[in-house]
Amino acid sequence: MMQSFQKPKPPLPLAMLTALGIVYGDLGTSPLYTMQTILQTTGGNVAPDTVLGVLSLIIWALLLTVSVKYGIFVMRADHNGEGGILALTSLVTGSRARTGSGMATGILLSCGLFGGALLYGDGILTPAISVLSAVEGVKVATPALDHLIMPIALGILVGLFTLQVFGTARIGAVFGPVMLLWFITIGGLGAVALIRHPAVLAAIDPRHGAHFLREHGWGSLAVLGGVFLSLTGAEALYADMGHVGRRPIRLAWYVIVLPALLLCYAGQSASLIGQKSLPANPFYGILPAAMSHWAIWPMVLLATAATIIASQAIITGVFSMTRQAIQLGWFPGLNIRQTSDKEYGQIYVPAVNWVMMLLTVGVTAGFGSSSGLAGAYGTAVSTTMLLTTVLLFSYLRRCAGWSLAAALPVAGLFLVIDFAFFSANLMKLLQGGWIPLLAGLLMFTVMSTWRRGIAALRAISGEGVLAPEKFLQQLADGGIPRVPGTVVFLTRIREPISPLMIAHVAQFGALQQHVVTLTVEFEETPRVAQDERITLNGYDGGLWHMVARYGFVEIPSLSAALSLAQSKGCPVVPQDALFVGGRDEVVRDRTRPRSRLPGWRRVLFGFMYRNAVHFVDRFDLPADHFVQTGRQVGL
Repeated sequence: MMQSFQKPKPPLPLAMLTALGIVYGDLGTSPLYTMQTILQTTGGNVAPDTVLGVLSLIIWALLLTVSVKYGIFVMRADHNGEGGILALTSLVTGSRARTGSGMATGILLSCGLFGGALLYGDGILTPAISVLSAVEGVKVATPALDHLIMPIALGILVGLFTLQVFGTARIGAVFGPVMLLWFITIGGLGAVALIRHPAVLAAIDPRHGAHFLREHGWGSLAVLGGVFLSLTGAEALYADMGHVGRRPIRLAWYVIVLPALLLCYAGQSASLIGQKSLPANPFYGILPAAMSHWAIWPMVLLATAATIIASQAIITGVFSMTRQAIQLGWFPGLNIRQTSDKEYGQIYVPAVNWVMMLLTVGVTAGFGSSSGLAGAYGTAVSTTMLLTTVLLFSYLRRCAGWSLAAALPVAGLFLVIDFAFFSANLMKLLQGGWIPLLAGLLMFTVMSTWRRGIAALRAISGEGVLAPEKFLQQLADGGIPRVPGTVVFLTRIREPISPLMIAHVAQFGALQQHVVTLTVEFEETPRVAQDERITLNGYDGGLWHMVARYGFVEIPSLSAALSLAQSKGCPVVPQDALFVGGRDEVVRDRTRPRSRLPGWRRVLFGFMYRNAVHFVDRFDLPADHFVQTGRQVGL
């Protein structure tokens, strides 16, 4: 049967604790490297005016982008409770949105798809910079151990990816408490450090940030690229709404995370006042001098635990988006394992996991330090945030019913901010910023090619359909015997007689007494109500056509769907039926003057199609009752 992962909503405090562990790992560990990276772009200048200007920029970046843009506006655009850029794209381009031009819808679809593809680039760099920045605390504690930083970081990353096969159901329960301890610690230490120089609180005045930008001219773009690091992870507030809920995420931000981050950044700034040069890592400067000799090691361990949680969150996010993309028809079928029978988000995608591990380990060893990785980090996230704003404007106009006069100022403000950060991060292209963008572009190419290829296959399949009456007449004319049993044909088209059925009859010269053609569709909504799960139509001659619908976050079970059809009168016993699926070989159609797919896309699609997982793996079918019929399809 189809697994059900719907649980009663937990109490609000427990949901907030869960949000800390799932949503705020990346955003919450940004203080480990943000201030250090920004001040390095200024040449290590720690003059009071510089420190105040930088702190002011960080404060207002957090307030405007996270608190206002995401917390108030973007999180309104839920798709039946689900968030994330793919869900937002589905919302603004779906049937329930106010119609716009076909070109505009196509542009929005491309924006959302590319924004989703960029998550893969982010997923490569986030574990690398997070873990490495935490382990670099070893150098602050004992400079003689500097040579151990890279082996320790690589060991943690390899271990993290290797353990994904076991899931995080057991240890996930401690993520929230660990992150709560992290925020209490950095907020408390920041408050203590702030006592030394409370004058840095003047940075709440945005004029300090504006003055800093004016003074540095074009050089301020490099500073903004560093400031943006304080925002990485903000998109998780929206992406993880379906896992945690809007209210707990918002409350956790405003009550716990935002105060802790502001105090931590203010404490770092206070610890820099009076310094002659930039220390190795300003983050560890918030430790009081009297306890720094012994507290540094517990702090390094806590920071490492927090960055592992942050890395786990982005890995889980990549897995979840991969499954959504597969079910929405944007990605080839991959082997997906459910690692928990209680949480639908607890999944493991082996192919994605090992590719991410190799690339993450590669960039970690290649860049060698968190400051080096900071040059590559941010380009993918800033692009995603910019595209999210474009989609948000469309949501306000198409779905929320806002007038142009109301939507334009709101989206325009966020667009100016996002474009400033996007431009600043483009300066990092030669420093490694091209890596996540290239990864995103490659994934975008894969996803768009798969979509176009599947659409072409559907068009070809639709050319070979027959009316049920004509099909039955052909059976009679050809003397095709009807044998006992039930056969279920899996087809992509919504027709009772598919080319797959015709090919099966031609190959075997017989047909079972009871025949069901089954079409599986994934809707643009996260979940489909049970009473809307199937549509069933019966025809003469024991022919049935059934459409099974699932939401893009659901785990399909065709056995359960067929049992539902049986209860509605269809004479099918799932455990006794023979399932037949097609296995097409994509070749060039030499009969057409123009190919349905360009040559390189056809080759890429053919490779993906050959290596995509079988129906038996995707839809919980009994392997000993499954048959594939092969054919060549010209594109």
